[in-house]
Amino acid sequence: MAGLYGGGLPGRGAQAACAKGFRYACGDNKGGNVNWIFSTVLLAVAAFIGQRAWRRHALQSRLDAIRAHPFPQSVRLKFRDARPDLDSAQEHQVFEGLRDYFILCAQARGRFVSMPSQVADDAWHAFILHTRYYQDFCGKAFGRFLHHTPAEAMSTQTLATEGIRRAWRLACALERINPKQPERLPRLFALDGTLNIADGFRYDTRCTPGSGSYCASHIGCGSGCGGGSGSTCGDSGGASCGSGCGGGD
Repeated sequence: MAGLYGGGLPGRGAQAACAKGFRYACGDNKGGNVNWIFSTVLLAVAAFIGQRAWRRHALQSRLDAIRAHPFPQSVRLKFRDARPDLDSAQEHQVFEGLRDYFILCAQARGRFVSMPSQVADDAWHAFILHTRYYQDFCGKAFGRFLHHTPAEAMSTQTLATEGIRRAWRLACALERINPKQPERLPRLFALDGTLNIADGFRYDTRCTPGSGSYCASHIGCGSGCGGGSGSTCGDSGGASCGSGCGGGD
């Protein structure tokens, strides 16, 4: 046993221990290294899965908060100052469109989302004026304050274009619409046209030249919001497909 535990060469006892698999007695730690690497990889995978599950749960909680949110009467009254010609049913459509927009913002996880509806943007303006109530809503819905950014304050000229493309893709996914070959418009994109908003933004699934509407199926591709000359036309000449404002970091 002196050869096994002492400072000299291993004797028969040490050789017997090695033969039985006692690697540490002979200084062979390969099995321990393999176990350590395996455990580290296993912990990393478990942490990754756990983080993804937490993010999905957090997003679902925020979406639930948005869907369950009741817009107070004071916000609706303020909105009526801007749109007195809409009846109660049309007003309901507007605020449901705004709800859709907030869902898109939550799903975008901080990336910029342009507002594609002028009348929904008016409702957003009315909501923001109730600052404490809006701040409380933002905390529950986004975990942060969702800023309203006008076009002139955007950091780059392409931000609005990227934002409207993102809004289109997310809105189509929300309503299970093919974004490249849409058979109908998502509610938020159809809102201004449905309510015949005079200064609103209109989108067309048929992409009819000269219709005065943006070609919806071209929003997600091409260099501009409309996708190319001849396929779109609108008040902004194809430079922007939305209200010129949006929310995101």
